[in-house]
Amino acid sequence: MKPYNKRNVPLAKMLRKNMTPWGRKLWYEFLRGYSIRFQRQKPIGNYIADFYCARAGLIIELDGGGHYDAEQAERDRARANALEAMRLKVLRVCNIDIGCNFYGVCESIDLAVKESLPQAALRPAKPEP
Repeated sequence: MKPYNKRNVPLAKMLRKNMTPWGRKLWYEFLRGYSIRFQRQKPIGNYIADFYCARAGLIIELDGGGHYDAEQAERDRARANALEAMRLKVLRVCNIDIGCNFYGVCESIDLAVKESLPQAALRPAKPEP
């Protein structure tokens, strides 16, 4: 288990209850039923990862419009560096891609998991209709 800041637990619980439409879509239509367990809004270190797969050492971060200004982009880089220092891979996904290219997003997540677990027998990436 990765270390985490216990003060982030109440916020993580609140974020689970109030997921964005894109996070909800990714969770309920793909990650919740994925063959390798993912967790949503998982405290890790001083951060809360949108989605986390411990077996694959993979974090999926969803980026809305606020992530594209220079200040937020720098915070995102610092966050990714801190998480990667914990030997985790961070996969950033744009909310627009979830809306416009959902199947492609699911395929790239499946590929990232398979790269981390090449021996795992995983079912093909296929979002629910």
